[in-house]
Amino acid sequence: MALVNHRLILLAGSAMLFAAAATAQRAPVFDSADDTRAALAEALEERRAAEARSERLEAEAAQAESEAERAARQTAAIAARIQQAEAGIAAARARMAMVDRERSRLREALGEEQRPLIRLTAALQQFSRRPVALSVLRPGEVRDVVYLRAMLANAVPQVQANTTGLRDQLDRAARLRREAATAAEGLRTEEAELAVRREELAEIESEARLAARAAGGAANREAERALALAEQARDLDGLVDELDRAGQLRERLAALPGPRLRPATPQAAQVSAPAPIATATLENAAISPYILPVAGRLLTGFGAPEEGGLSQGITLAPLAGAQVVSPADGRIAFAGPYRGYGRIVIIEHPGGWTSLVTGLVRSDVEVGEQVVLGAPLGVAGPNRPSVTLELRRQGEPVNPLLYAG
Repeated sequence: MALVNHRLILLAGSAMLFAAAATAQRAPVFDSADDTRAALAEALEERRAAEARSERLEAEAAQAESEAERAARQTAAIAARIQQAEAGIAAARARMAMVDRERSRLREALGEEQRPLIRLTAALQQFSRRPVALSVLRPGEVRDVVYLRAMLANAVPQVQANTTGLRDQLDRAARLRREAATAAEGLRTEEAELAVRREELAEIESEARLAARAAGGAANREAERALALAEQARDLDGLVDELDRAGQLRERLAALPGPRLRPATPQAAQVSAPAPIATATLENAAISPYILPVAGRLLTGFGAPEEGGLSQGITLAPLAGAQVVSPADGRIAFAGPYRGYGRIVIIEHPGGWTSLVTGLVRSDVEVGEQVVLGAPLGVAGPNRPSVTLELRRQGEPVNPLLYAG
């Protein structure tokens, strides 16, 4: 019974394929196939953007005139490489989720196809163990054999057709297994790249901390004042407002003209009107370029209803331990823990703009530090993290997505 043996081989092959699939690395679960495809496309786009940003920062570092600017650009470039690897990991996981979803669908289809074939195979096996010559010796057996032969004569063409379809399904299962293996290999490659880049960033940040500790003095006093403001502020909005006022005062003081030398003769002395402070141009300037501090799925949009009112920013769900970067050039006004928000970072940007980033498990910047776009701020938490970004212009919340490129 060659047909019986052929069916048994096909059934055994499908069992082995899906047994191997059960041991594969599990991919994240998405709500639908469309969500999976959207997550894959978004991750690939984020990977391309991070790669382009890292290349631009590396070129800027090579052309930097000062050592400090070169170090800042190099650090930001490494942080961009980290985000590139993180986006690659997200893309690999989305691919694995797509393969798992297709495997599940194929497993159900094979189960439906195999059910009648299993019953028919059992009948064929029973018939093969009952020769016609012996059936003649038992009353009623000949009639059963004739009936079974007639049934098989009609069923064999259908069995052959189903065999072709099932073989195609098993070939598809084998291709899916290879695609899953490719996605898993890509995931391991991205994870290895991420580990290397994190080590590079840790070395550079260690050197920067030693240099900052050697400078000491004024930076420590400013950090203490920022912490004191955090203790006195009634809430996070109050803290941002106080830091905004301090930043505006600092900009106005910086715009004042410097001291003038005493004239050689008293007759040359004259009173002149003070030069106007050119702040209007800065205040009306758009903040550009501007990027999101972390890659991830949007959890809460700007203006969405939430406990206590409407959202004043956006909340993203990044990978566990994801790298968080500065959305634009600026100056660190606050960095540290704050009342249930995890560790937060507040950045003053030119022109009266302020960015607030919350949900960090670790911050890697100091108050008073000048940062460039893409500079590492810290990392997200390890378990289902969420990172919130608020952008304010002259103290008023605005939607960061309107400016993020």
